[in-house]
Amino acid sequence: MGTVQVLITRLDPSVPLPSYAKGGDAGADIATRVDVTLQPGERALVPTGISIALPDGYVALVHPRSGLAIKHGVTMVNAPGTVDAGYRGELQCIMINHDPKQAITFHKGDRIAQLVIQKVERAEFVEVKELPGSGRGVGGFGSTG
Repeated sequence: MGTVQVLITRLDPSVPLPSYAKGGDAGADIATRVDVTLQPGERALVPTGISIALPDGYVALVHPRSGLAIKHGVTMVNAPGTVDAGYRGELQCIMINHDPKQAITFHKGDRIAQLVIQKVERAEFVEVKELPGSGRGVGGFGSTG
């Protein structure tokens, strides 16, 4: 697995830097810089206290943490969130509590999401009158069973 240098600024020096829990992990854990409580069905924009600068040709994808999803019903509304290479603002997560009964509280420094860095290709969109055929055709939305 290769590495890419991502420049990072802590907007709050007490918030941990993103870190990989285990060797080979694709996602680096990121934390909240504030205490926040999500009531059942509630969503909130949760700041992480970090800003990054990605090299051109890369994207940071912000993914939910599976443990929060299975244990508490918490995920991200726009999963995965997309951080473009040119963005320099604070990374924030749009969190939602899907649990019908229990509120959940995150404290400053709690891990709330994962940051995955990937190479991306820019597309050249070429308009044509008709697309070439394929084995799948126009079937979608459960058409394979």
